[in-house]
Amino acid sequence: MSWLASLFGRERAARPAGETAGGAVLEAEALRFSYGERPTLDDVSLQVSPGEVVGLIGPNGSGKSTIIKILSGVLSGYQGQVRMAGRDLSELSRREVARTLAVVPQETSFSLPFTVLEIVLLGRHPHLGTLAFEAASDLELARQALDRCGALSLAERSIHELSSGERQRVVFARALAQEPRVLLLDEPASFLDIRHQIELYELVRALAEERAASILLVVHDLNLAAEYCDRVYLLQRGRVEAAGATTEVFTYANLSRVFETDLYVDQNSITGKLMVVPLSGRAKALLAQRNGVEP
Repeated sequence: MSWLASLFGRERAARPAGETAGGAVLEAEALRFSYGERPTLDDVSLQVSPGEVVGLIGPNGSGKSTIIKILSGVLSGYQGQVRMAGRDLSELSRREVARTLAVVPQETSFSLPFTVLEIVLLGRHPHLGTLAFEAASDLELARQALDRCGALSLAERSIHELSSGERQRVVFARALAQEPRVLLLDEPASFLDIRHQIELYELVRALAEERAASILLVVHDLNLAAEYCDRVYLLQRGRVEAAGATTEVFTYANLSRVFETDLYVDQNSITGKLMVVPLSGRAKALLAQRNGVEP
């Protein structure tokens, strides 16, 4: 049994109502939302199926984090529909949502000096009965989650003693301990060094491939998106400008238009995946000179 089968080992006897093999577990249709009079989302539709890693890509202010907040039930007052396993999000209790969906925000604050292990055990609460305490199996799941995030050695330390990167790994471990079928990640690697970024994205891919988790993530690093995402939604000013496989969406025309800067797109000779490089003024001048045109 793999570590993921152990961590998420309780197989489900039947699919929830409304979910079909290969069908979308999480869907949003015609989402519109405004902060006050400022429109933030305008007719955004998306879906995530079991086993998929789907990226939300776009410049700051394009609505990516707002989408995550709506899909997780944090924001209300939107127009459109959100469905989880075929059921409207508004029909589900907070406990039902928490048993299915986990969120890793970009940054999490902790007011109380819980230990790391106590923080991760919070992920087990949706699965416990009223006033029930964690069992030995819950403690083991929490420790396994910490181990997979490279944070088991931090288990007894106060969350307030940790660096931003260490706290982010703990928050990710809490999400794993929740045993989610849907995982929403809002720039989960923003405080991590390059080694831990790669480890986190490898773990994301393993969750999708070994446990058929449905994963939607906000990612700014276009190269990590190209390497790890099956599909992407490219957003600009609250609208979906392009959607599909990264090979279809990550073109010079699409990326340069949406990010309003020249971005060079080529194929990585080792992985075969696309790679994206911003063109500096010096690089653009060299290209112009090489092509015999004015920069």
